[in-house]
Amino acid sequence: MAYREVSVIEVREVLRGWLGGAGLRTVAAQAGVDRKTARRYVQAAEAVGVVREGGWVQVTDEVVGAVVAAVRPARPEGHGGAWQLLEGQRQQITAWVDQGLTVVKIRALLERRGVVVPYRTLHRFCVQCCGFGRGSETVRVVDGEPGAECQVDFGKMGMLYDVAADRRRTVHALIFTAVYSRHMFVWLTFTQTLDAVVAGCEAAWGFFGGVFRVLIPDNMSPVVADADALNPKLTVGWLDYAQHCGFVTDTARVRHAKDKPRVERTVQYVRSSCWAGETFVDLADAQSRTRIWCAQVAGQRVHGTIQARPVEVFSEHEAGLLLPVPAPYDVPMFKRCKVHRDFHLEIGKALYSVPKVYIGQYLDVRADSALVKLFHNGQLVKVHPRQRPGGRWTDPDDLPAEKVGYAMRDLDRLIAAARRHGCDVGIYAERLLDDPLPWTRMRAVYRLLGLARRYGDEAVNTACGKALEVDVVSVTKIASMLERGTEDTPASPPRPAAAAATRFARDPGEYATARAQLRLVHPTTNTGAGTGTGTGSSVDTTVEGAR
Repeated sequence: MAYREVSVIEVREVLRGWLGGAGLRTVAAQAGVDRKTARRYVQAAEAVGVVREGGWVQVTDEVVGAVVAAVRPARPEGHGGAWQLLEGQRQQITAWVDQGLTVVKIRALLERRGVVVPYRTLHRFCVQCCGFGRGSETVRVVDGEPGAECQVDFGKMGMLYDVAADRRRTVHALIFTAVYSRHMFVWLTFTQTLDAVVAGCEAAWGFFGGVFRVLIPDNMSPVVADADALNPKLTVGWLDYAQHCGFVTDTARVRHAKDKPRVERTVQYVRSSCWAGETFVDLADAQSRTRIWCAQVAGQRVHGTIQARPVEVFSEHEAGLLLPVPAPYDVPMFKRCKVHRDFHLEIGKALYSVPKVYIGQYLDVRADSALVKLFHNGQLVKVHPRQRPGGRWTDPDDLPAEKVGYAMRDLDRLIAAARRHGCDVGIYAERLLDDPLPWTRMRAVYRLLGLARRYGDEAVNTACGKALEVDVVSVTKIASMLERGTEDTPASPPRPAAAAATRFARDPGEYATARAQLRLVHPTTNTGAGTGTGTGSSVDTTVEGAR
C-alpha cells in the first residue's frame, strides 16, 4: 500500500465536491485522489457529524482536523506492496504491452506467475511505467456545455520596459479562452508565479462577469505540483484559490497540447494581432489596451470554427450560466516550518510563537495578509495576526511561566511574582523598578526572587520591610542581612547630627569688642631768625573705635 501525506486542502477539496452533490468517482477525480480515499474522507466526516444536506458551513478547521486524524495512513514508502511486485515484472509487462495485450490479459498472465495484484493498480502501472494506452490518433472533442469550461495557457509576447526593475523584461500573456463561445481574455505579466496567475484570474472574472465551473490549464508550476496523466497533484495555493472561487481544475497532460486546443490556437493570434507592431508605455498601459482589444477586436471577429462573433455567443449562451464573481482573494503563503528552541518559527521574515510541546517539530502554515494559521498533523494549533517583515508576535501563554516576564519585559508580571513572596517584597520590587529605564533594573528583581527561594519568603519579606523603614533600596544590602541573619535585629535609632566645624567659619577672636587706642603725635615747629631750627612738642589724641 502507498503512503500518502493527508493535507488539509485535499480533505477540504473532497468534502467540497461531496457536499456539492457529486458522486465519489467525480469527487475523487476532481481532487486527484483515489475513490477509496475519497470514500474514507467522507465516512470520517460523517462520523464527526457532517451531513450532506448541511452545506459547506459544516467544514470547519476542527472538522477537517478530525477527518485527517481518522484517515491518516502509516506507510513509510511511496507505493504499496502490489506496486513493488509489479516493479519486479516491469520488463515482462512492457513486452506484453508492446505486443498489444490488454490489461485483463496481462493480469491473467501475472496470476499464472504467482503475482496477484488489484486490476486498478496494474492498469495504473501499465499506463505510467509501460506505455499502455498511448497512440497517435486524435478526435475532435465537442465543446461541451455553455459556461462550463475555460482553457488557460501562458504565451510569450516580447520585451517591455519594467519601471519597478528599471530594465526591459519579457512579457508573458495569460490567455483565457471560453471553450463554447471562444470568447477570450488576455492578462499580461512579467512573472508566472501564483500571485500573477491569481491576479490574471481575478481580472478575467471581472471581464467575463463570472467564473467558469471548470478551468483547464497546462502544467504551469503555480498550478501543478506533480504532473501526472491520471492523478496530477495541484499546489496547495491553487487548490485554496479554487475553493475560494468554486471552480474545478482539470489540468492538461504534459506535452499534450491537444488537451487544450482552443487556447493553444489563440496564442499565436494574440501575439500577431494584439502585441506585434504596438508600442506600450509600460505594463499598465499594455494591460489596458489589451483589455480593449479583447472586447472590440477578438470578441467581435467572426471565428472560423463557430462562424459567429465570440462576444455575441458568450452573451447569449454563457454569461448567465457562470458562477458569481467571488470576493477579492487574499493570496496566502503556504509553508512548512520548523519550531525553534526559542518557541518561535519564522514566516515571511517575521516570528510567531508556538507552545513548547511543538519545539523541534514541523508545522504547516497558511499565512495571508491578516492571519497566520499553524497546523500540526491537520490540527489547528495556533492563530496569530500577520506581522510585517522583521516583526514578532508572542503569546505569553506559549512561554514557560517563569520566563514570561523576562522575555516579554512585563514589569507588572514581575511585580506580581514578587508580591507572592510577601507584601514588603512586592513593594521593594516596585522601588527597584522605579527608574526611567525599568527593564535595566529587572535583573535586581530576579536576584531578589532568588533570595526568596533560597532563604524563604518570611526572612526576605522581613529584610525588605526593615530596609524600607530606613529607605535603603539595594538587593546587595538585603543579601548581606540574610547572610548575617540580621533581618530580625531591631534597627538602631538614627544618631543625632554632631556639631562639626564648618569650613569657612571665622575665629571668635575676630569679633572682640575691646576699645582700641591710637596716639597721634603732631610735631610743632619753632622758626628762629636765620637758623631754621626749632624744637617740637607732642599732643596726645585718643581715637575710639571698634572693629
